[in-house]
Amino acid sequence: MKILRPLRERDFALLWGGLTVSLIGDGIYLVAVAWQVYDLSNVPSALAIVGLAWSAGMALFLLTGGVVSDRMERRRVMIGADLVRAGALGVLGVLAITGSLELWQLIALVVVYAAGEAFFGPALGALVPDILSGEHLVEANSLELTVRQICRLMIGPAIGGILVASVGAGNAFLADAGTFLVSALMITLIRTRSIGSAGSGTSIRQEVLAGLRYVRSERFIWVTLLASSLAMLMFFGPLEVLLPYVVRNEVGGGAGGYGIVLAADGAGAVAAALVMSQRARLPGHYLTVMFLTWAAATLPLAGYAAATAIWQLMVLSVIYGALMTIGLVIWGTLMQTRVPGAMRGRVHSVEWFTSIGLVPLSFALTGPVSSVLGVDTTLIIAGVAPAISTLLLFVVFRMRREERPLSDAGAPLDAVVPVGGAGAVAELEVLPEAARR
Repeated sequence: MKILRPLRERDFALLWGGLTVSLIGDGIYLVAVAWQVYDLSNVPSALAIVGLAWSAGMALFLLTGGVVSDRMERRRVMIGADLVRAGALGVLGVLAITGSLELWQLIALVVVYAAGEAFFGPALGALVPDILSGEHLVEANSLELTVRQICRLMIGPAIGGILVASVGAGNAFLADAGTFLVSALMITLIRTRSIGSAGSGTSIRQEVLAGLRYVRSERFIWVTLLASSLAMLMFFGPLEVLLPYVVRNEVGGGAGGYGIVLAADGAGAVAAALVMSQRARLPGHYLTVMFLTWAAATLPLAGYAAATAIWQLMVLSVIYGALMTIGLVIWGTLMQTRVPGAMRGRVHSVEWFTSIGLVPLSFALTGPVSSVLGVDTTLIIAGVAPAISTLLLFVVFRMRREERPLSDAGAPLDAVVPVGGAGAVAELEVLPEAARR
């Protein structure tokens, strides 16, 4: 299959071998942390606070993580970030198993976990184009999204549901910690040494400002990030907090049921990535397709409010995953081919930062808003409002005018668009990175 061609390159295969294992751990974490929080306090506001801690930790360290990724050897940055996350999850697991875990401890450890993620994401985004031939970048994007969704939203949650139900959330956290150790080992074996050109006689502040200036100079980037930021404000908190609440309290599902719903999201994403990977090129009106699919992707949240069974939530999640992934394939390809190598770490950090910049507020508002308006009304608003804002920004800023031929996008046409294969965010890294969850 065309989508597998990037794996012929040794360093990329090692990177994705380790990342595949850690992504399974991410899926385990999604189930374990939700059930652990609801075991400690069975109200949406508790999980909202934990989500706020994660997003705040990311926001605090992302821009610094981008600069470090452009100053230091990116492989070492990623290894350090994996070890930090493994340590945080190990402590969390031990506290949970011994029965001494309190909500404030979980929140503090989630901040540490998020700090590691804030360094890993920009370094990963900057490293991939350095270890992979240019003709395989689009294929790699589809492969990345396929692997991410299969592992993080299908295999991982399924394993997580089984682990939480059988041996408890504490052991699930320890299993997740082990996946980061595997990732760190695999990255250690990568031969390519990738170092950006930042850091010669300039301060971190100057380098951050340089990254911000570059983003501001590219209209298609800053408008997309503005749309992403507003959408994430309106839908991300309700999605992360209220979906597990609906599964647990309104449709009678357990941890396994929540894992199945997440797996359905992943199945939709995988199907979309595979379809995109077999196209000859990106759509001609690529920004139009990207904005339309992202606008439609949030509408299933409104459907969650009317769901009365797990299978209905699964259908809606398939639609969400498929639509989000179509936009991410396009976005990831444009970012990798139009951003200079020396700027990649900083631009990816700005992308992550703006994508999740309002996520802490989204989590903070989800608890009180759902208490006042009710869970169902909050989900309806969270599904419809971001769709409207995304379409308005597309029209107001005339994004159709930014759809210049990809041969003018900073790389030869045959090196940019042979989508014989393949966002992150993810990282990668949702909408941009954060939407990849």
